[in-house]
Amino acid sequence: MEDELKEIETLQGHTDKVWSVAWKPLAATTHPLVLASCSGDKTVRIWEHTPSSSPSSLSWHCKAVLDETHTRTVRSCAWSPSGKMLATASFDATTAIWEDVGGDFECVSTLEGHENEVKSVSWNASGSLLATCSRDKTVWIWEVMPGNEFECVSVLQGHSQDVKMVKWHPTLDVLFSCSYDNTVKVWWAEDGDPDDWHCVQTIGESNNGHSSTVWALSFNAKGDKMVTCSDDLTLKIWESDIEMMESGNGYAPWTHVSTLSGYHDRTIFSVHWSRDDIIASAAADDAIRLFVENKDGKIDGPSYNILLKKDKAHDVDVNSVQWSPGDNRLLASASDDGTIKIWELTTLT
Repeated sequence: MEDELKEIETLQGHTDKVWSVAWKPLAATTHPLVLASCSGDKTVRIWEHTPSSSPSSLSWHCKAVLDETHTRTVRSCAWSPSGKMLATASFDATTAIWEDVGGDFECVSTLEGHENEVKSVSWNASGSLLATCSRDKTVWIWEVMPGNEFECVSVLQGHSQDVKMVKWHPTLDVLFSCSYDNTVKVWWAEDGDPDDWHCVQTIGESNNGHSSTVWALSFNAKGDKMVTCSDDLTLKIWESDIEMMESGNGYAPWTHVSTLSGYHDRTIFSVHWSRDDIIASAAADDAIRLFVENKDGKIDGPSYNILLKKDKAHDVDVNSVQWSPGDNRLLASASDDGTIKIWELTTLT
């Protein structure tokens, strides 16, 4: 049994680096797979998959180009949990909110306030809160109000450098931010007070954290494990007592359980944990790697093995990898080469 990452299609259209990709959440009703991508060309593209009868014909097409809103690089994009809204974060210091009205995307709100480049945007599980982060070292939490209004309820200051990514926990209103200052910070509003956010944990080098810029993080489906990736060429696995937090007994800290080192020799820009427990990483060495937990006896806690390495996945740096939300083992990747690629993980017998 051997696993292979098979390239299904290359999506072309962006005229500059593609920074990030985001799959639209799958609704209760079946609908085509939809992917958003954002680029240094100041645009966002919406791609749709059309199942094709002929194997030779291309099955992905660009359904919409969102332009004339951002004036600089669009660095991050994220769908709301319902899939009705798309948030896009740009180096022009704004975050745009787009509404999908019958397949037409309309910019319904522009969030201003960051001093300079907005690097990342993330919705919480219920879609009631949005987080943004910036090179200005701050993290902002926005409350989603009726009528497409967004109110900033908290400005979180704690990082000493550029904040690269924000990510909400998949089930709890706990926010994570990773930064050029080599740390991951965990933010929480105790007693559910929406205006009282503060840092409850800083994961840094002194507590088994990273020794260089932390670029990204991702959670497993259950939400009790997290993976972080860094400029220090390592991936780190963390776990927490999620039941304790869900029961309302207070905050449960994240503890380090494993470091994956020796696999990457260039900066790791992106990491994503699939629904069936496969970790994908993307790096500046143009490769994509997949890791799985080693289930053969845990002597010193869990360990992770490399499942496969896809060399030359793109011509240059791979900036983003994202598993599709379905069970089809599709992976999207985005690169400095201006393309998005769709891959399928297949098992050869």
